[in-house]
Amino acid sequence: MNRITLSLGTATLMAISIASASAKDKLSEAFLKKAIEGNFAKVSMGDHLAQKNGQSDGVKSYGKMLSTDHAAANQKALDAAKDLGMNPPTEPNAKQKADYDKMSKMSGVSFDKMFATHMVADHQKDITEYKKASKIKDAAGEYASGQIDTLQKHLDTAKSLKPGK
Repeated sequence: MNRITLSLGTATLMAISIASASAKDKLSEAFLKKAIEGNFAKVSMGDHLAQKNGQSDGVKSYGKMLSTDHAAANQKALDAAKDLGMNPPTEPNAKQKADYDKMSKMSGVSFDKMFATHMVADHQKDITEYKKASKIKDAAGEYASGQIDTLQKHLDTAKSLKPGK
């Protein structure tokens, strides 16, 4: 009788641990999906939009920094996705594409203002999500932990942008 109880207890613990690992994997995959899409969006916004539509040197310089940093971050995120065995996205999501399209129709000072405002809001949201994900003990959590300082630098720089100057 004790053996049966012990075996049932062991089986229950194994099932709980598998379910817990599966839930953690789903959180990690959801985070990485959003992170990778966001990196793709920021690379294209920084590389294409800020360079072509921005008026101020600060916005153009910020765009280059975004493109460079998020391209490097995306490589790390893709490596983390590979470690988790997930199939990563290959482009920004629909909302990010719509934001890009909206800003692509703007230029000069109005673009600079919209771009800076968008980047402040986006990086504030990112930092919250990355801090939460950094608590996960896997490749996604390691990736998130390693990006928080860069995201904070991007947020601080976006807040300091002066349109049209």
